[in-house]
Amino acid sequence: MNVVTYISDLLYRYECVIIPEFGAFLTQRKAAQVSGTHTFYPPQKALSFNQQLQNNDGLLANYIANHENCSYTDALAKIQYFTVFLQSELQANKNVKLDRIGTFFIAAENTIHFEPEQQINYLAESFGLSTFSSPEITREVQREVLKEEVVALEEKTPITFTPEKRRQRPYLKYAAAAVIAASLGLFGLQHYSNSVIAYNTDVDLQVSNTVKKEVSEASFVFETDDTLPAVSLHITKKEVSKGKYHIIAGAFRFKENAAKKVAQLIDQGFDAHIMEKNVYGLHQVVYESHVDKYEALDQLRFIKQNNNYSAWLLVQEL
Repeated sequence: MNVVTYISDLLYRYECVIIPEFGAFLTQRKAAQVSGTHTFYPPQKALSFNQQLQNNDGLLANYIANHENCSYTDALAKIQYFTVFLQSELQANKNVKLDRIGTFFIAAENTIHFEPEQQINYLAESFGLSTFSSPEITREVQREVLKEEVVALEEKTPITFTPEKRRQRPYLKYAAAAVIAASLGLFGLQHYSNSVIAYNTDVDLQVSNTVKKEVSEASFVFETDDTLPAVSLHITKKEVSKGKYHIIAGAFRFKENAAKKVAQLIDQGFDAHIMEKNVYGLHQVVYESHVDKYEALDQLRFIKQNNNYSAWLLVQEL
């Protein structure tokens, strides 16, 4: 599998997928809608590109390493080769199309522009739903068709109408048939609109509940006993390693939970500490920070094998 396929896989599960030293793909949820042209659009993730987000967060590299059963360093090398390919193609003023993602091209002022693939929906909940158009209903045509059907039916019916009654009000049955047809059309359109509104409300409620639950809990599983009394933790400040390679144990919305995790890791012999809040407002807990990249990778392998398989490496200057 190539890097493009891995990026496409991650876009179904994450809202941000970064290509180090190139940029990031971002997704934003959009509710279902009906346009003025009678076209129905299912809920979807709108895809965009931000060239400013280039710092490696480890997501893509870890995903490649796990799927190809290779080292983290080899995965980074594969990503770097892909990045060099993108940059060289764009510098040659070529359009670069990424399958199931979109197309890159150089626009005015030598800036990179991205046009997403419109046929791909990265919202997993919308699997099987597609865009479709409903033809506009022409009322006058329907009335003429109904009128012809009523006349044909009247010619075949065994009931005899007197000429006098027919001359008095022959239009009543046509008017009644037209009113019934118009009422059925309005009822169907209203029912369709109400169904779309109800679906959007249900989807928004589910997303809101999911986001509230995930934001209020730690990003990684942290088992605690709620029956225990509160713990007062006093940590003596000390010099933290100035290295830019940090082995991440987890990210927490509440700093109290991060402090408990640090205490656990210190008891296990790690030089653990808490980093500043990241852009998502989470407190990241670090096993250790290293100056040497290969030393950090060796320690990461040890931790993943013996302590926490979900640990990952963050490259960031403090």
